[in-house]
Amino acid sequence: MNPLKSIPMTVGLGFILAIIISLSLNHGDPANSLWSLATWLHVFFGIIWIGLLYYFNFVQVPGVAAALSDMNKPNKDGPGPAAINKYIAPTALFYFRWGALLTWITGAATLQISGIGIHNAFTLQPGAEVIGIGSWLGTIMLFNVWGLIWPNQKRILGMVEATDEKIAKGKVIALMASRTNTLLSIPMLMCMSSHMHGLPL
Repeated sequence: MNPLKSIPMTVGLGFILAIIISLSLNHGDPANSLWSLATWLHVFFGIIWIGLLYYFNFVQVPGVAAALSDMNKPNKDGPGPAAINKYIAPTALFYFRWGALLTWITGAATLQISGIGIHNAFTLQPGAEVIGIGSWLGTIMLFNVWGLIWPNQKRILGMVEATDEKIAKGKVIALMASRTNTLLSIPMLMCMSSHMHGLPL
């Protein structure tokens, strides 16, 4: 069987290849290896989270709006938004919310292992201001995912019962929280990359 025909096998082989490369380049410093592992996982989960955030905002939301518009035209073509909402959105939201949580957890681990410390980052101590601001932005974004976007998306997608009024309100809340996260992701990524690469702000 071709492993590239299976997503789990493709990802699994990617991790195996990464581990082989890491072990071949390891110079025997356990603390550095642990920091590298935490940072690698933080970036990996962050790509999943922010990638899906941008997918929702740049692709899915406009796509669903276009599909709804086409449904009102004569000779409409295509299945409309039902296919996206039934088959794509629930899976995307699964990876989105867990990617967000794992990004935050591995980010917190990276702060501790690096010696900066979670407390120093979140209290914006000298030398930790940039990464601290990035950490605060990421924390706000995590709250938006789990506290606002996910509960309202469950109503919108019919995963939990809700009145038409609650669904309509939920659409506005979920969209605004998602757009807020898109806005915050830009300075958050700047803070994270500036800290990691020693770039001056």
